Amino acid sequence: MPSDKILVFGHQNPDTDAIGSSMSFAYLRKNAPFGAMNTEAVALGEVNEETAFALNYFGLDVPRIVKSAKEEGVDTVILTDHNEFQQSISDIEDLTIFGVVDHHRVDNFHTASPLFMRVEPVGSASSIVYRAFLENGVEIPKALAGMMLSGLISDTLLLKSPTTHPTDFKVAEALAKIADVDLQEYGLAMLKAGTNLSAKTAEELIDIDAKTFELNGSKVRVAQVNTVDIPEVLARLGEIKAAIKSYMTAGGFDDFVFMITDIVNSNSEIVEIGKHPDKVEAAFNFKLEEDHAFLAGAVSRKKQVIPQLTESFNN
Repeated sequence: MPSDKILVFGHQNPDTDAIGSSMSFAYLRKNAPFGAMNTEAVALGEVNEETAFALNYFGLDVPRIVKSAKEEGVDTVILTDHNEFQQSISDIEDLTIFGVVDHHRVDNFHTASPLFMRVEPVGSASSIVYRAFLENGVEIPKALAGMMLSGLISDTLLLKSPTTHPTDFKVAEALAKIADVDLQEYGLAMLKAGTNLSAKTAEELIDIDAKTFELNGSKVRVAQVNTVDIPEVLARLGEIKAAIKSYMTAGGFDDFVFMITDIVNSNSEIVEIGKHPDKVEAAFNFKLEEDHAFLAGAVSRKKQVIPQLTESFNN
């Protein structure tokens, strides 16, 4: 007999917003003044250094990793920070989705029954969860305020990304006050914790923050790493390209787009390996040289890469 437990989780290869929003929303649903649920926040993969820094800073344990809800005896889930099935838990097609809290496009998503779905074009899923706390009159614990703040900082690069919504500035101020941290000081420390890439293998680099997208029949993997030194990463381009090709073969991908983002100067280098370099060139109006090109002002995969790729692949 299925458990009454409801698992709450973000996407595969979880980032700080995926972890922060799922932990916070699970707490909110468990402590809601009406309709309280037996929720547990879990992760669909290992957390990265940035997220580990935030969890450690606020004295929280890393959520346990779950690969299959059915193996847990669970048949109902809540998704945060994603909705596309290829980015979710392995048996998502067989589960009841109670609700979704997300700030991305809605695609490749369907349910047999109605659900609670809250999707807003704001800087982070954590921004939405913060407002849900206020609406339900539930006090926000200091540590979870810190995690929601961390998710917002991560997804907006400390409120500098074009994905930042005007309301996110007040959300950040409010969460920083509850978490008792200096927004700028803490934010920079957290972001820098996630930019130590030298000790990572090429295989690890291309999978730190990667998502799969279906673009007009093509299976495209889009990955992103943050750094303060793009040339340092490009110096390893040969091994990175070799790792990407092996990854593509194993996963059956048509294209792999690797975004190397300079968080200080707000630019990116785009690496493209696959069947459609012409589509990638058309998307960003640049010319690939040795499979990569500079993309000025680009820091957001969600707003400055995926929409452009989608339009180009559809043409």
